[in-house]
Amino acid sequence: MARRLRIGIDTGGTFTDVVALDEHGGLVTTKTPSTPADPAEGFANGVGKVLGLVGAAPEDVAALSHGTTVATNRLLEDRIEDLGFITTEGFESILEIARQSVPDGYGNSYFWVKPPRIVPVHRVRAVGGRLDHTGAEIRPFDEESAVAAARWFRDQGILAIGVCFLHSYADPSHELAMRDVLRREHPDAVVSLSCEVLREYREYERSVTTLVDAAVKPAMNGYLARIAERVAARLLVMKSNGGVLSADEVARQPITTVLSGPAAGALGAAFVVSRSGHGSVVTLDGGGTSTDVAVVLDGEPTLTTEGSIGRHPVKIPMIDIVTVGAGGGSVAWRSPEGALKVGPRSAGADPGPLCYGRGGTETTVTDAHAVLGRIPPHLLGGEVPLDVDAARAGLDALAKDLGLPVERAAAGILEISAWNQANAIRQITVKRGLDVRDYPLVAFGGSGPLLACRLLDVLGLPAAVVPENPGNLSAFGLLTVDVKNDYVRTRVVRDAELDPALLDDVYADLEAEAADALAREGFPEPRRRFARSADLRYYGQAFEVRVAAPAGRPDEAFRAEVVRRFHDAHEALYGYCYRDDPRHPVEWVNLRVSGIGPIERPHLTERPPGDGDPSRARTGIRPVYFDSWQETPIYRREKLAPGDAIEGPAVIEEFGSTLPLHPGFTATLDAYGNLVVTR
Repeated sequence: MARRLRIGIDTGGTFTDVVALDEHGGLVTTKTPSTPADPAEGFANGVGKVLGLVGAAPEDVAALSHGTTVATNRLLEDRIEDLGFITTEGFESILEIARQSVPDGYGNSYFWVKPPRIVPVHRVRAVGGRLDHTGAEIRPFDEESAVAAARWFRDQGILAIGVCFLHSYADPSHELAMRDVLRREHPDAVVSLSCEVLREYREYERSVTTLVDAAVKPAMNGYLARIAERVAARLLVMKSNGGVLSADEVARQPITTVLSGPAAGALGAAFVVSRSGHGSVVTLDGGGTSTDVAVVLDGEPTLTTEGSIGRHPVKIPMIDIVTVGAGGGSVAWRSPEGALKVGPRSAGADPGPLCYGRGGTETTVTDAHAVLGRIPPHLLGGEVPLDVDAARAGLDALAKDLGLPVERAAAGILEISAWNQANAIRQITVKRGLDVRDYPLVAFGGSGPLLACRLLDVLGLPAAVVPENPGNLSAFGLLTVDVKNDYVRTRVVRDAELDPALLDDVYADLEAEAADALAREGFPEPRRRFARSADLRYYGQAFEVRVAAPAGRPDEAFRAEVVRRFHDAHEALYGYCYRDDPRHPVEWVNLRVSGIGPIERPHLTERPPGDGDPSRARTGIRPVYFDSWQETPIYRREKLAPGDAIEGPAVIEEFGSTLPLHPGFTATLDAYGNLVVTR
């Protein structure tokens, strides 16, 4: 009988993580080195490796779910070439004007220079025609100037073009006419329209988001095509909003994948720990290049539409994630002032840390762990042997430069890395009005658990939860998420003047768009779900608060309930609201709908308790440095049973990750296989 496998694949900077789930609930995990030159090669290698482990054939794969960093890396590295911009006549300088946001406050404003535009001024072309904010036409679309713009881009050989006309969120007809002209005059061009990428107001953010979509479209579409050549199975791609979408749909809107990989990790963590009674947690995904942190409240990761990737504002719904350059490959270096620094530059997968033995020349966080004995002298269960002597030689040179003993230098590297991660956690909690001490930490990723004990001390967290197979949790998370697409429409109107019939019409239009997309994804009508939300503010405010809207037909009760939720959310975020103050009327700004196609999730089952004696999992001892060198017991995680408790100092090892348990800490295995670390 043919098997049906679902495979999740998360491509990281160092390793490509793979999880295979069969229809009966069996789970197999593995890793393979990433191939930065062509991530599609590492993807295909991962599929081949896991199929070999489970003894399955390519035709047994029902679906592949993929978290990719192709779009993210292109933006972070600012690899944006030959991009063109078409806008409304008279608005050619919109990218130059941008926003008056000064990093780090106005104290530095004299020294701050606006970053370079995403499109230089000489590659901007204007087209005649004008709409007002209601979508009414003031001047008709000028086809003559549109043809001239299309031909200019064709003659210059510019193949990626973003189109953003004034107020096209209210009426897309001028942008659609521009696309028709481009198809006729410049058929080789890849075109992104703002009415399809982000149909809401604020011209600058809408322009940049559209241009980012156009910039990553060629690379993303080429990558998806190379995967299709190597692997013949239905491909679902993780989106920044916490859902997946078919590769065909993603090719139309690649901007939605800019936080593809980190989003899967947060969702996987939310799914795993919710079964263990932890509804709200902080997640920490430690990889080879960076660490991503997010907050899960009542089982759902928090969302934002005010994100940015590198220097580019990207105003699409995305899981609220803070990323810091503090991974296993982060390079330790001495600043010109003589201070020890760690990151944000990374040795990556190639050449990688010194201990990888691939020609690396700089000391990294992984080298410090290896020299202190906190990780075994190999990775992936022995597949990747580590050259600890090379790591020690490199660390010795850095330590002499700093005037420190080798152990002090290595411990200092890990301490700085821990504080970098702690600052990212504070940013996602304290800056959002949350008390970090209320939330357990879920530590995963290949390097995530390595500093968990230190983070408990630094932040005062109640506990750290290390899920089973933490190095593969992002890939596992890809198998836990639904198909999801988001739609938005701007309708700025004061609450006192709002006709519920307007809400009814707009929500009906948005749900029809979402239903069409779900039909293309193969979901019949009974399996389609729609989630409504709205962005509201007090009149005169510059930013909105997003709140969920109830089900049912919009009427006066619907309107009043959304406004009540807005007051509550505003008070929770900012400490005050104007619930009964007529001097501060409420204004509706954006209406949103998420179309959701539910998928079957993995089943997590409780395990029977063991005899309470963890010595069955002990494999030996080795010298490990915490505050001093001491002979430390080593345990294999897969041999532990629920109820087993291990006192630090100890090291708990498994295939994809390691947990160094500092003195004074205890790790207990719960009924679902999670290690719970407490002081």
